[in-house]
Amino acid sequence: MSGVIAMIEVIINREGFAERVLNAKTPVLVDFWAEWCGPCRMMSPVLERLAEGHPEVRVVKVNVDEQPELAAQYRVTAIPTLVLFRDGQAAASCAGARPLEELERMLRIQTSVRH
Repeated sequence: MSGVIAMIEVIINREGFAERVLNAKTPVLVDFWAEWCGPCRMMSPVLERLAEGHPEVRVVKVNVDEQPELAAQYRVTAIPTLVLFRDGQAAASCAGARPLEELERMLRIQTSVRH
């Protein structure tokens, strides 16, 4: 079997979030989700494909039931909510299940603009 299997990390606490998202040198797409959320489960294969096709972007998941303070901090009022972080700041976000093409467009726009 060849190729790289994309890995989507699960953030389990605030310290992990700071380390893996806020202090990241590369863009990070955070999926705020919950296990009971049907649309969140629908997004899993889409996010896996996104991670495989865009190794320059880290994809992580934050369970809103386990980390409600992180969800509140980033004003997550619906799930799934995807937030793209760049240089430790939220650069773009969208709520609800989205097709791969829309997420790729968001990545292109946000990662092509350099300071």
